[in-house]
This record gives sequence, C-alpha cells and structure tokens, in this order.
Amino acid sequence: MAVDYLVIVVYLAGMLAMGWWGMRRAKSKSEFLVAGRRLGPAMYSGTMAAIVLGGASTIGGVGLGYQYGLSGAWMVFTIGLGLLALSVFFSARIARLKVYTVSEMLDLRYGGRAGVISGLVMWAYTLMLAVTSTIAYATIFDVLFDMNRTLAIVLGGSIVVAYSTLGGMWSITLTDMVQFVVKTIGVLLLLLPIAVVKAGGFSEMKAQLPTEYFDPLGIGGETIFTYVLIYTFGMLIGQDIWQRVFTARGDRTARWGGTIAGTYCLAYAVAGAVIGTAAKVLYPKLASPDDAFATIVKDELPVGVRGLVLAAALAAVMSTSSGALIACATVANNDIWARLRGIVRPEGEQHDEVKGNRAFILLMGLAVIVTAIALNDVVQALTVAYNLLVGGLLVPILGGLLWKRGTAQGALASVAVGGLAVIGLMAAYGILANEPVYYGLLASLAAYVVVSLATRPTDAAVLAAWRERLAGRAPEPGTVSETVSEQVPAAQ
Repeated sequence: MAVDYLVIVVYLAGMLAMGWWGMRRAKSKSEFLVAGRRLGPAMYSGTMAAIVLGGASTIGGVGLGYQYGLSGAWMVFTIGLGLLALSVFFSARIARLKVYTVSEMLDLRYGGRAGVISGLVMWAYTLMLAVTSTIAYATIFDVLFDMNRTLAIVLGGSIVVAYSTLGGMWSITLTDMVQFVVKTIGVLLLLLPIAVVKAGGFSEMKAQLPTEYFDPLGIGGETIFTYVLIYTFGMLIGQDIWQRVFTARGDRTARWGGTIAGTYCLAYAVAGAVIGTAAKVLYPKLASPDDAFATIVKDELPVGVRGLVLAAALAAVMSTSSGALIACATVANNDIWARLRGIVRPEGEQHDEVKGNRAFILLMGLAVIVTAIALNDVVQALTVAYNLLVGGLLVPILGGLLWKRGTAQGALASVAVGGLAVIGLMAAYGILANEPVYYGLLASLAAYVVVSLATRPTDAAVLAAWRERLAGRAPEPGTVSETVSEQVPAAQ
C-alpha cells in the first residue's frame, strides 16, 4: 500500500499547489468568482464534467449498478441529460447575463424584488450539497488509512477549503481539470475494463446474474421519472452549475463545451453501472451496495493502479465539494450579506471584493465541515437539498427565461408556496418519498401562473433592460464601461 499512499499524498499536495498558483491570478471579483469569464472549450468542458460528477456519481453510481444492474446508470444519466439540456437551450443566454448568482438573474428579470428569498433557498441548497460531498471523505479516507470519521472529514474538507479560499474559481478550475483527467484515467480507462475482465466478461456476467440486471428499465419507471425531476431539472437551475456557465468566454464555449461535458456524463453513467454489475458477480453478498466501489478497488486492482483509482474517487468528491463551496459562499456574500451591508454600510465606504469573498469561502467552509461532522445520512441531506431547489426555484427561474408575463409577485409566491409545500410534504410522507417534489412542483407552478396573471405585468423598462442583457449588449455590473454608460448621457 506504500505506493498507493504516495500517489494519494502527491495528489493532495498538487491540489494545494494549484490553490497557491490560482491565488496569483485572482485579482478581481470576476477572476475570483468566475475565472474572469474567459475559459475556453477544453477547460470549460473538463471543469463542468468534474463538478457534476461527484462522489454520488462515482461511488453511488457503482452502488446502484451493484443493486440494479445496468439500469443503475439512470441517476447519473439524468444528470448528463440535464447538463445537455442546459447547454443546448439555456447556457448561451445565461452566460450573456454577466451576473454572479441565480438570484441576481431573478432580480434583473423581475425588477429587483425576487432575489432575497430565492437567495436563502439557494444558499441552503448549496450548503447541503457541500456538506454531503464533505461527508464522503470519511468513506474514502477510511478505505485508504482506516481513519476516524471526524478526522477524515476535517482533513478532506480542510484541503478543499484551503485551495478554494486561496484562489477562488481559478484554483477550483485548475484543480478540477486535474481531477477530470484523474477520474477519466482511473474510472473509465482502468477500473472499468479491469472490473469486466475480473468478472469473466459480459457473457459470464449474464450467466451469473438475473436477467433484470440487464434490463435498461429495471430500476423502475417511477424512479427514473423522479431522477429526471430532481437531477435533470436540478442541473438547469443550481448555483453551482450556473457559476460554471458564467466562466465561459462566449456563447459557443458555453453551448458546445457543455454539450461535450454532458455527453461525457452519459458515458460515465454507463461505466459506473457496468462496474457495479461486475462487482455483484465478484461479491454477491456485500453488506451495502455503496461498499461495491471500495471493495473492488481494494481487492482487484494492482498496487499503484489502486492508488490512482482511489485518487479518482477523491477527485470526484473534491470537485463537487469545491464547486458547491464557492457557490454557497458567493450566494451568502452577494445575495444575502451584500444586501444587509448595503443597508448598514456608510455611504462611500470602500470594500475589497476579493478579500470579502475569500473570507466568506473560509467561513462557509468551516460551517460545512462542522455540519458534516454532525450529520450521518448523506442521502437524506442531498434529497432535502434537491427537493427545496427544484420545488422552490425551478418554476420562477425557467418561467423568467421563457414567459414574459411572469411577475415578481408570481415569482415570490412560487418560491414560498413551492418551498413550504416541499417541506410540509417531506414531513408528511418522509424525506425520501417521491410525493414532495411532485406536488411541491405543481403547487409552485400553480402559484406562479395564478399570481402572475392576477398582478400587473412587469414594468416595460425592466423587461427592456432584461432583453438587453439576454442579447449580450449590456456591460457587466461594476465594470468601467457600465460606470461610464451611467454617467454619460446617451447621444441625442
């Protein structure tokens, strides 16, 4: 195991080095939060794939393959479908808005009154997403070093917090590119073929397992539908995903780079299910399906390769964790604290944006680590996060992009009704039930349409400014060009 340990230590040290290097580039708010909005197709595709394919997609995807066979690919597959839909239909418009958060988009679209409550919902979602990713460190470091759960969370979480705080999105982008390469080599090019060969090939796998393991719909139609609602639609509106869209240097990069990343996710989904199916042949009586990944890595891979594949699992967790962390800090600072600061700060007081955002990443990182230590059930925490996100924010966000009759009052009613409905239904049916997201989404849609139609249409000037942003003709907030345009009257 000494070689495997060395591989992991070198990998972790490399992540910290990337953070230090990124700190030298992050000199402005735009560079710190969205990498200067100048990522090209290669880096954009790699980092987008890295953030959506986390520990749940890797360890959880293999576990679903162990439990259901090839149909276990559906969870990760719906993530890929969501990323494809976002990239093809919405990413270009989102990138042109030149904002930093989803709530800023809502303020632009509805006239500055819809972002506060949506910011709170998005903050809760990104916080829980970061927490669930951080909890996963306990599983990986337990396999590697037989480490205490709390110590594993503190170690893994501290490394992510360190490089994220140092360089912001530049550090996260650089580390995500490394993580993307490590995941591709470790999972797709090494673990997948080795697992299939060790299981005797596909013919032996079919002979050893029930036929339903090779039924594409074996996991059940209702489960697939729920995955689409939660994960496909969740990809369309999550702050962690939008913040990556904001890093694209242009429409083409956002559209085609995201399409490549989404296609990669589809392949990754199938790979995880196949690996899990092979593990079922090799270890038919594991205590938990989620043990399949660690067991096949420990028992079937040679020294060195085992370390690289475990580094791939660590990379998967770190990429999602860091993306969720910077998203959580961005929402907390820009959507919540900035509004309070605007009320209490003396007029004319200067504020260091990079320093402020760096402080919030550190603060949110500590909150994530403490919360992760206190919680045990990853699935329940993740379900709560996605139910709130989809039930509360899907309708007003997509409605704002697609329906010009939607109003600020309708958006606020949609967020409030959908969010409260999801919470109430989770209390009634159970956190893991399907009904909360089904009925919560319907309640949110009904409130949005009814209240929007019952209130005055959005002001024409607000809609005109919104269309300018969507067309990419308005400058980024806070830039010199925007300041000049505000100060110099238009030519008559």
